[in-house]
Amino acid sequence: MRAGLALLVLSAMLLARPAAAYDAGDPNNCNGVDWDDKHALVVSKVVASPRVNFVKSLYDDDFKAETCPAATAACRKTSYLVTGNLVLVGKARGAFTCVSYQSPDARKQIWTTSWLPSAALTPVAPMAAPTFFDWVGTWRQPGGTIEIRRGGAGGRLKIEGEMVVPGAQDVHNGVIEAEVMPGKDAIAFLDDGSLPFETESDGGCRVRMQRIGPWLLVEDNDNCGGAGVTFTGLYHRK
Repeated sequence: MRAGLALLVLSAMLLARPAAAYDAGDPNNCNGVDWDDKHALVVSKVVASPRVNFVKSLYDDDFKAETCPAATAACRKTSYLVTGNLVLVGKARGAFTCVSYQSPDARKQIWTTSWLPSAALTPVAPMAAPTFFDWVGTWRQPGGTIEIRRGGAGGRLKIEGEMVVPGAQDVHNGVIEAEVMPGKDAIAFLDDGSLPFETESDGGCRVRMQRIGPWLLVEDNDNCGGAGVTFTGLYHRK
């Protein structure tokens, strides 16, 4: 489970009932997207027209939505997405897919994590062979900025990023700083990029980047900052 994308949702659930009643690993519970060392994150586009409603997990409605997710009126949320919205894709459960969504117009880090009918989504292919100019620039999303510019010799890129997440009492922050050689269709690095991304390590900040249309898709393993800090998301170029 990505703490940065589901922290507020989980907190609300835990407050509603004793912690012992909540099972984060329950397959009927949507916890957002997961990091995978070997498989890149997938972005999908909403193809339902004109809109598609989010679907409840069994812990919604004060733990009374035991039959969800399901294609029933009782499991349908009032919140929805419209045709063309982009989501980060997590696990599938029957006819439903767990997604994380943040509005491209958001000014604060507000994520919606919920089920959607899988039939309402189609994967968006990443840019096949990004050039140097496809990567460089200052990329932003709420709370975070990533700057990519020319690095050392041989086409290497210098990457610097900062993320700030407000907390109840203070703020948590994270930093990435690396110099890497981009791959054919992605950028992937461990810590400062001096070791290959595939290097086995119990810790360390692992980051993967792709170009999705006009967006920079960033994902990390939740080890790039303080509690609840993640760089994961879609960034627009300034």
